[in-house]
Amino acid sequence: MTKSKFETSLESGVHHQLQALTGTWKGITKTWFEPNILADESEMSGTIRAILGGSFLLHEYEGSIDGKPFKGVAIYGFDIPNSKAEAFWIDSFHMGTGMMLSNGTPTDNGFNVLGQYSVPEYPAPWNWRTVAELADENTLIITAYNISPEGQEDKATETVYKRIS
Repeated sequence: MTKSKFETSLESGVHHQLQALTGTWKGITKTWFEPNILADESEMSGTIRAILGGSFLLHEYEGSIDGKPFKGVAIYGFDIPNSKAEAFWIDSFHMGTGMMLSNGTPTDNGFNVLGQYSVPEYPAPWNWRTVAELADENTLIITAYNISPEGQEDKATETVYKRIS
């Protein structure tokens, strides 16, 4: 009997690579609201676990900005028919009541995806690029970049996680 494309991916493909991100993590998140001006640096904790038989990863995290707590959820996956990495993201600080879906490419040790958002104060849509990189077996770096409607890209957040289990 032949294996499905998903079974093969989970055994030795992109879904298998994504499984390396699972675990319990603690680290530091840096946040920038303006280019090159660090606005906040605070602790972050999160768990990443496989859901739906390994089709997706669920990342639940919590931290604070300016001493105010926030929580978030992201779902990461790989769309086999369209050969694209995907991330779905909500949290109680950055996204408010909005949701962001990002698409991009898997990498050897994570993914690079691009989403879009807009707010009434800035009617033209902005882009948000997220890069997740497993730097080594126990270090996960998740960096996000704000991209203005004119194309200016600046670092917005960077979480450097260390695996605790």
